[in-house]
Amino acid sequence: MVVIPTYDERANVSTVLDRALALSVVARFDVPVHVLVVDDSSPDGTAEAVAAHPEFGRRVHLLVRAEKEGLGAAYRAGFAWALDRGYARVVQMDADLSHPPERIPALLGALDRHDLAVGSRYVAGGGVRNWPLRRRFLSWAGNLYVRLVLGLPVHDVTAGFKAFRAEALVELGAVDSQSDGYCFQIETTWQACRHGLSVTEVPITFVDRQHGHSKMSGSIVAEALVRVLGWRLSEARHVAVRPAAQPVT
Repeated sequence: MVVIPTYDERANVSTVLDRALALSVVARFDVPVHVLVVDDSSPDGTAEAVAAHPEFGRRVHLLVRAEKEGLGAAYRAGFAWALDRGYARVVQMDADLSHPPERIPALLGALDRHDLAVGSRYVAGGGVRNWPLRRRFLSWAGNLYVRLVLGLPVHDVTAGFKAFRAEALVELGAVDSQSDGYCFQIETTWQACRHGLSVTEVPITFVDRQHGHSKMSGSIVAEALVRVLGWRLSEARHVAVRPAAQPVT
């Protein structure tokens, strides 16, 4: 199951659906790709475009939420939908074609040996395309900040293209996560590492969107900075109050 959250993505959604569904057989799993679009009542008619797709009701599914509540809330709803219906492996990705659907088989294949596979821009073979220098620097600096503060071994901790085993989603508590903005991407990777799950990175080339507008804003960045620091301080307090080990006699 591929979960795609949308808000005003009518210009992109049909193309991303077609490219994902073209992977009619995912690697060696012999399983057709199914896609769930989670739309926050987009005023541009995104949901209507999904409902008009030829595979709607078969391999294309739609979950319309009453209002725009953020990326994290959309993914929580999508993950819960997929888990309730028994999907064993769940992919998350953007609707704006920045994440190449053709890399879905590689992510799913990595789940043979790992609990979480991250589509990474910052490992050998990965990269970004059509980004200005300023955005490249902000992304690099943001990832470095999060890695240092939380002590994470993952290179692309802000990545939004991932594949999970269903039991990993349950174990890391993705449906009960706290973040509503893009910090949700950091939270799931952080929780996976803290729960001792096996995490790997699969190289992808991230391509900047050609249609529509980015949902990134200053408030979203601020949420990430504050939450990451708060998580680290909470962990430090937890360690500080942990009872001292008793000597062995």
